[in-house]
Amino acid sequence: MLAASVLWGTTGTAAAFAPDVGPMAIGAVAMGLGGLLQALVAAPRMVRQAQALRARRGTVLLGAVAVAVYPLAFYSSMRLAGVAVGTVISIGTAPLASAVIERVVDGRRLTPRWMFGAALGLLGTVLLCVAEARGAHDAPGAASVGTTVLGVGLGLVAGVTYALYSWAAHRLISRGIGSRAAMGAIFGLGGLLLVPVLLATGAPLVSSWPNAAVGTYMALVPMFAGYLLFGWGLAHVPASTATTLSLLEPAVAAVLAVLVVGERLPALGWLGIALLVGCLAVLTTPTAPARPRRQREEGAGAAHEAATRVSEHER
Repeated sequence: MLAASVLWGTTGTAAAFAPDVGPMAIGAVAMGLGGLLQALVAAPRMVRQAQALRARRGTVLLGAVAVAVYPLAFYSSMRLAGVAVGTVISIGTAPLASAVIERVVDGRRLTPRWMFGAALGLLGTVLLCVAEARGAHDAPGAASVGTTVLGVGLGLVAGVTYALYSWAAHRLISRGIGSRAAMGAIFGLGGLLLVPVLLATGAPLVSSWPNAAVGTYMALVPMFAGYLLFGWGLAHVPASTATTLSLLEPAVAAVLAVLVVGERLPALGWLGIALLVGCLAVLTTPTAPARPRRQREEGAGAAHEAATRVSEHER
């Protein structure tokens, strides 16, 4: 999950190297081609589990529609509100959306540890967003308030759709479908839905070698390789934990935006990144497995009997 988040954190910076390519084209080539590649690699597994996938076609379709909407909203948000702010809003709201979905649909209770980690992460996200918004406002050629608000709104759409396809993939995997088959079905169908958008907006991608290189990188590395890692992770953790771990992405995006793109990050932003790192530490530090209640009671009973025998022997 963390490796996937690092790869995703490079997308905004990579897109900045193709300023002539619109956000719709960037999103369509990244998620569209990346999704089709996932389906191609997972085709044998999808064929073997075709009956199970058909039985859950509603979940597959929901995930695919979310996959198609997410990149269009995400990259448009970054273009309108800035790389760091767009990433922070899109990814930062996903854990809350995932938690609501799991609570309403699955009846899943959130652990105190998750809530503490998510609180740290969301606080860090808010601080990072505020810091970047101030820096963007003070920079030459800053976007207008209306443009920024629209970008934030699209970021919220991206966060909800990210949570939806994460939940859909986890639900398929938890019902016995392999991670590659589940991800291949959802992302392959989502990629097909993005093909018309790519055909309508993708001409600038082939107009120059730098633009083509950016499109190729986006499809192969963050989307194809990143979501393979994401699928493997979803086989072991719920969607709410997965989306919370992906809060590393805004931190990576913000640092790259400073080092590569040339954006400024005030001290408040670095504090936000520190809180995000704390969130990841809370969620990834191993804990000792809790003993079942019956075992604890049996252990306590055995200890009491041993103490009684020692007392009788002393007497």
